[in-house]
Amino acid sequence: MKMTFLGAANEVTGSMHLVESPQGRLLIDCGMFQGHRRQAEKKNRTFQTAPDTVDAVVLSHAHIDHSGRLPLLHARGFNGNIYATSATRDLCSIMLRDSAHIQQMDAEYINRKRAKNGEEPVDPLYSQLDGTKVLRHIVSVGYGRRFSPVPGVSGRLVDAGHILGAALIRLDFNGVSPPLRFGYAVDLGRPGMPILRDPESLADDGPLDVLVLESTYGGRHHDPPEDMEAELGGLVNRVVERGGKLVIPAFSVGRTQNVLYSLHKLFIEERIPSVPVFVDSPLSVNATDVFKMHPECYDDEAASFVEDGGSVFTHRSMHYVSSLAESKTLQRRRRPAIIISASGMCEAGRILHHLKNTITNERNAVGIVGYMAEHTLGRRLVERHEQIKIFGKMYPVRCEIATMNGFSAHADHDGLLDYADSVAGPDTRIFLVHGEEKATAPLLAALRERGHTNTTVTSSGMTVDL
Repeated sequence: MKMTFLGAANEVTGSMHLVESPQGRLLIDCGMFQGHRRQAEKKNRTFQTAPDTVDAVVLSHAHIDHSGRLPLLHARGFNGNIYATSATRDLCSIMLRDSAHIQQMDAEYINRKRAKNGEEPVDPLYSQLDGTKVLRHIVSVGYGRRFSPVPGVSGRLVDAGHILGAALIRLDFNGVSPPLRFGYAVDLGRPGMPILRDPESLADDGPLDVLVLESTYGGRHHDPPEDMEAELGGLVNRVVERGGKLVIPAFSVGRTQNVLYSLHKLFIEERIPSVPVFVDSPLSVNATDVFKMHPECYDDEAASFVEDGGSVFTHRSMHYVSSLAESKTLQRRRRPAIIISASGMCEAGRILHHLKNTITNERNAVGIVGYMAEHTLGRRLVERHEQIKIFGKMYPVRCEIATMNGFSAHADHDGLLDYADSVAGPDTRIFLVHGEEKATAPLLAALRERGHTNTTVTSSGMTVDL
């Protein structure tokens, strides 16, 4: 048996890992790389393994950096099953087609420039039809239910506590000697976060033989989940008192819904004024509808909230914006408001227009509620650059930049260590993925200090014998 790390190895996005055994070739995740445009274009169009030789895919969750290349995999010849939870399938049904639409719009923009220079046009990565066709291959699996992706391999998905439908993956390779217990904890959520249940164990029958572990927040510590509502409430009150706007870049799936839930509670408890909240992203609106469809994924608090007060995501101050015309009206708004918009890393979408109209005014604020990868506009905001470029023009950053890492849906340094301790023994081989070097280095040192000496930091294209 061997495993090859094809993406999100010594980097944060583009998760894709190939496990080869005598029983077949399994791909775990098939994500899109996000970063520099040219680098992303090259990485996303190239598969390091032939798609038509992959027997099955096991998908951890619907975020595009984990699912975004599934349509291209299918278009290039993959014809097997894709195993995921039902909520992940429902989210993929909107997210993959939305991704295809973005690819098409990007290609049209690039081709207008190429035409002026007499250059050949480029094709989008895949079409909306590709995004629809691949859905036929997704097999829904309930949490905790056994499935067999290939003969001789038993799989089980357990709650990751990350986003709706996200799963940690357990694979038991029974056709090899000795049998191998394999765990995939990417993306690992946090205990105590709103709406969703806490992460579950991958090793209820003893330590794993192999653990693939994310390292996104290695060396970093989050504020306690219970503090994030107070932090958000304080920011809202400061902005409203100044007569400004609060713009929150947020991933359409997961982060947007967490922020809405917290705002809803703050409204009910009268800790913030009834300032209007606009969710300005068609994908966020559709994703929130999917959240409403899956209350079986809610934790006890969210389930009680629904039972006592109706929908988690419905309040008289909340407005969902789909049309471009209404979005443009928001950009011209001068009265206090909260605007939640995608994309989460500020690289594309309507958020760019809101930032352009927000950051130069000191009355306003930008609330950062998620991880910002290197070389993204969001990272430059977190690093508080004095000026940032939007649509080719430089804008001075005069507004408040508030980073609220309590909203992170990823386990932090201590959470990763604690989870590793709970599922791995001293002989477990641990492979670190999904992290930049400055995150993997401290996590590696801490794991080894705790006795997990057989821990390796992976790199793209690395193959290991299992």
